[in-house]
Amino acid sequence: MRKLLLPFLLPVLLATSFAAGARDNPLLQPSSLPLGYPHFDQIQDADFAPALQAGMALHWREVDNILRNPAAPTFENTVEALERAGRLLGRTQNMLGSLSGTDNNPARQALQQRLAPEMAAHRDRIALDPRLFARIDALLKAKPKLDAEQQRLLERMHRNLRRAGAELPLDKQQRLREINSELAQMGAEFNRKVLAGVNDAALFITDRAALTGLSDAEIDALKQADGRFQIALQNTTGQPLLHRLQHRPLREQLYKASIARGSQGDANDTTALVSRFAALRAERAALLGFATYADFELQEQTAKEVKTVNALLRQLAPAAVASARKEQVALQQLADQEQDAAGQPRFALQAWDWDFYSERLRAVQHGYDGEQLRPYLELQTVLERGVFHAATELFGLTFKRRHDLPVYHPDVQVWEVFAPNGKTQALLLLDLYARPSKRGGAWANGYVRQSRLFGEKPVVGNHLNIPKPAPGQPTLLTWSEANTLFHEFGHNLHSMLSDIRYPGLAGTPRDYVEYPSQVNEMWLSWPSVFKHYARHHQTGAPMPEALLNKVLGAGTFNQGFATTEYLGATLLDQRWHQLSLAEVPKPEMVMAFEARVLQQEGFGPDQTLVAPRYRTPYFSHMVGGYSAGYYSYLWSELLDATTVEWIEKNGGLSRQVGEQLKRHVLSIGGSKDIMAEFETMVGSKPKLEPYLKRRGLSLSN
Repeated sequence: MRKLLLPFLLPVLLATSFAAGARDNPLLQPSSLPLGYPHFDQIQDADFAPALQAGMALHWREVDNILRNPAAPTFENTVEALERAGRLLGRTQNMLGSLSGTDNNPARQALQQRLAPEMAAHRDRIALDPRLFARIDALLKAKPKLDAEQQRLLERMHRNLRRAGAELPLDKQQRLREINSELAQMGAEFNRKVLAGVNDAALFITDRAALTGLSDAEIDALKQADGRFQIALQNTTGQPLLHRLQHRPLREQLYKASIARGSQGDANDTTALVSRFAALRAERAALLGFATYADFELQEQTAKEVKTVNALLRQLAPAAVASARKEQVALQQLADQEQDAAGQPRFALQAWDWDFYSERLRAVQHGYDGEQLRPYLELQTVLERGVFHAATELFGLTFKRRHDLPVYHPDVQVWEVFAPNGKTQALLLLDLYARPSKRGGAWANGYVRQSRLFGEKPVVGNHLNIPKPAPGQPTLLTWSEANTLFHEFGHNLHSMLSDIRYPGLAGTPRDYVEYPSQVNEMWLSWPSVFKHYARHHQTGAPMPEALLNKVLGAGTFNQGFATTEYLGATLLDQRWHQLSLAEVPKPEMVMAFEARVLQQEGFGPDQTLVAPRYRTPYFSHMVGGYSAGYYSYLWSELLDATTVEWIEKNGGLSRQVGEQLKRHVLSIGGSKDIMAEFETMVGSKPKLEPYLKRRGLSLSN
């Protein structure tokens, strides 16, 4: 591990970096492009290390100057000064993290793993400097006259320093530094292994007939130069093609390749990392005075306590499992009928059969299957006439494609977003296709965050993993992919409509952050929006109203399965982070621990039929920013379902509703009490009943 540069070398490093590198390294100075949009065309991998080193050096000098100030601490000379510090470092870290997620390569992976401990040490050097806590503590106790936003920022800084270990004795602080350094390095290694595991698990098929169920265009898109057909995996347990592959042995092969990732004892095995993560987090929590890491994390969430989350999960899990078992019976009956009709022997339904037969059962029960929708869900039309249209109707936003700004990959689109007054509101990058260099899943990110302190407007990204069709072929979405596009754009709206002064108040609790994006999903099936975008990609004809009604009528179809697979992953996340250090299983027992948890939590002795959405070895949320927080999607959906009920009673898709959402949800960040704002808007606390209704669940099961 490299050591942090000694203080007396900092001026030398800065002088050298800025004198020799300012003309050549675009990271060493703010972007000259609109809104600080990144110079993707100029940034090279070799730029990151010197920019990060210079950023750390400059950040430390800025903080040290604040701490050396002989004047009594004030909000301006301490809190606001800290907000202004670290701009170069933050900009560079943000760029490296963003590109590592969207377009990774070995050089970036190696750099992240090499510098992660040093970055952690830099953060600890600042957070654990006794002068900093003394200054913030003294200012808080002085009770200066501040406005509400300033007071919240001061209190948050004070709380964050305490949670970082500022009040610990020196020996415990030293151990905390060691833990943070190791966790940072392991996080980079885990991400590298998960991405490699996804890519290495891809299937190569030689028999075109095995791909029956896919269209000719889709099969052609899978064809490689050597004549084989490649099925790339996503980082979820379930794989999209399981819905449609008629060849059962290939479904089995695909499913087993998916669930085996990370636990096969090969170079991509992550079980040792998971065990070590859990142990270090448990030890870290204990050092900070918490019973478990989950207790530590939940203290800052709206749920507040482990017992609250556990009670909710254990209330819902039996209902979800009971619903999934009913669905299983119906699927088995359908499979038996089809096998008998074809003169083939019956078989017991397996996990790789669920998606396939659920699509067929949907067709039987509701008169349509997912393939009937796809011709009406062309990507660009869903985006412009659906996602953007809803944002225009709600918030008055308009969108214009930009072709003059550089991108990091040819697939990326750039859009300028305009406020109702015609002024630029934000820039939006859309990166929607899957590729081997991109991490799995879907996410939104920010390249530039809104801040009145710096006069900055947002530059945000929207990232999906839609399979790219063959050249010249349209991108036809599944219903789930279209829903994900609306969901991630909800995150974008949260960033683009932010109106806070201080960057330190930009964030919200983890179990709230999914709430605005889940609300935005409702416009996918909102009749006026649906009719606006759901048009046949060849003829332009609108989707027949009868088909739309079938889609809406199937709202609770297969929700037992969907809720069970989600809750399985959520319970795993909680149980891993509710362990004491002595309880953490060794690497060789990681998978046994997973199986035991699922059985103990009511998923039965055979969990393979409805496996968790993410199994432990490739559960990136659990290792990353959602540690002890994957329940957030459920908690946010309680807020969402209550809000949708309120929207439906208050005019639906309208500027009036949009203004309320903007005022009480999207613009405030952490500058106000978010739950108080929620209750002011909807007129009540979150309610469980709307959530149960949309999921088709009954707690009496």
